[in-house]
Amino acid sequence: MLPIKKILCPTDFSEPSREAVKVAGELAAHFRAGLVLVHVVPALPALPNDPNYVFNIPEYERLLHKDAEEKMGRLAGAGALEGTTARTIFSHGDAASEIVRIAEVENSDLIVIATRGTTGWQRLLFGSVAEKVVRLAGCPVLTIRNPLENGA
Repeated sequence: MLPIKKILCPTDFSEPSREAVKVAGELAAHFRAGLVLVHVVPALPALPNDPNYVFNIPEYERLLHKDAEEKMGRLAGAGALEGTTARTIFSHGDAASEIVRIAEVENSDLIVIATRGTTGWQRLLFGSVAEKVVRLAGCPVLTIRNPLENGA
């Protein structure tokens, strides 16, 4: 595993994922490693078959990408990433599968990902993205727990 030359850090722009980006930035600076920030735009849900229902899919996807690019720009420019340069990658589809695929393509040495703490029926039914990445990744995965969960 050592030396760490490339760190991949997925983000959904939530508070827990911002904490993971902060840790990934610190590790990248410490190891003088490259940092790749990844955002996966989820696949669009199935739309009703009602012929009267109008939904402009290309426009919706364009807006999702624009919003993600703006958020990523703010995140990549944040003070948490001082001392390192971050590249950004945007992708579509199932988050866990895409994160693992991108980590392989990028030859990442480490994935730093936030846990979400999803509980109850949602976790039983869907599992968590972090859990799937841990199971499927070909490189080590560092999971970062949400600091707000520590007391819960």
